[in-house]
Amino acid sequence: MTIDGMSAGAFWLIAALVLGVTELVLPGVFLVFIAIAAAITGVVMLALPDLPPIVQFASFAIWSGVAVMIGRRWYRDYPVASSDPMLNDRGARLIGEIVTVEQAIESGSGRVRQADGSWPARGPDAPTGARMRVVAIEAGVLVVETIALPAA
Repeated sequence: MTIDGMSAGAFWLIAALVLGVTELVLPGVFLVFIAIAAAITGVVMLALPDLPPIVQFASFAIWSGVAVMIGRRWYRDYPVASSDPMLNDRGARLIGEIVTVEQAIESGSGRVRQADGSWPARGPDAPTGARMRVVAIEAGVLVVETIALPAA
């Protein structure tokens, strides 16, 4: 089968090349798996040029699924090391930070200030101006604890 004079195998291999190059331009790692599926489909089409289009697309879909599953497993087993693993998790960055109570914590809830932000907080009762440590974040609420003062 040909597509405007081009064999289906060549079409799929060109699609794989385009997807691979696009992967280099765009951030993230996903299109490489789709490119691999297109390349496998292209090689299959070179070996079996008379396969109907439905089989080609089925091959592409199946190989895409297989490649994505292998890629997911790869990245799970071999995670990419980062110099700042919490770069996009602002909340996780706050754990361990010292905050100032902005609105007294009474009956377990109040507000605290950290840098230029004000956050709802939950923890032991504390007056305005007290300094607390963030120990967790639950649904956007900082969980704080009293800072143990060093013995004088």
